[in-house]
Amino acid sequence: MELVRNRLLRATAALESAAIAYAVIGGNAVAAWVGQVDQSAVRFTQDVDLLIRRTDLDATKAALEPVGFRYRHTASIDMFLDGPDAKARDAIHIIFAGERVRPEYALPAPDVFESEPSEAFRVLRLGALVRMKLDSFRDKDRTHLRDLIGVGLIDQSWTANLPDELASRLQALLDTPEG
Repeated sequence: MELVRNRLLRATAALESAAIAYAVIGGNAVAAWVGQVDQSAVRFTQDVDLLIRRTDLDATKAALEPVGFRYRHTASIDMFLDGPDAKARDAIHIIFAGERVRPEYALPAPDVFESEPSEAFRVLRLGALVRMKLDSFRDKDRTHLRDLIGVGLIDQSWTANLPDELASRLQALLDTPEG
């Protein structure tokens, strides 16, 4: 857990220092939001996911390499391995703003401007994070959404502001909070 937090803080500090726009997404973003309401409800996550603009990829490489990260593109995934012998699980996974994560997703990823400062880094705003989680809707995304529901950050009122497909997914989670 401490290794993941250290990886997150090293990377975001380097991006901040280089004035590169980014947002923390994924499980660390969910943890940041949940922690604002109930620190004991925060769930551990094993990886670091960052949102950047594709036009900032070269600048991101230049910012992260001096603090120990090595860029790799493999199987259509962009990542920064944490050291020369690291595995993909020891990486920072990159999602590009304004692009679909997968062709079948309904929405492109949000832009980095949909972020705000948190305790130690910029985090994706809650609405944008919820849309990403509903769009992906893997088991871990549903778990993250249930965590946000469980601490009262998401409720029935959210369905009115979502595209139909995402609203129905959220409604299903609201209807079955225990999964």
